[in-house]
Amino acid sequence: MTQKEIENTTVDIDLDEGTVTCEIVCILKVNGKDYIYLLPTNSKETPEGDVWIYGYTESASGEPDLIYIEDDDEYEQAADAFDEYLDNMDFDELDD
Repeated sequence: MTQKEIENTTVDIDLDEGTVTCEIVCILKVNGKDYIYLLPTNSKETPEGDVWIYGYTESASGEPDLIYIEDDDEYEQAADAFDEYLDNMDFDELDD
């Protein structure tokens, strides 16, 4: 998916507490792996503005496949990449 394709796109994640709908913020490549950054839109458990990070692939049919990141170092690298992404964005883009 390109950044343009993911604008206003959501995914539903089934958790023990129920289904959470998340808006896709972006997909970034870090050390050769893709990561998806999601903003929950209907979770009472997540503080407003918290972004969820998952490994990301697409199935043969083009459906997103989210991969839980178990390794703390890998998660930190993905989180750092997102911070850098935000730092490099124009503030005008944040309002779009």
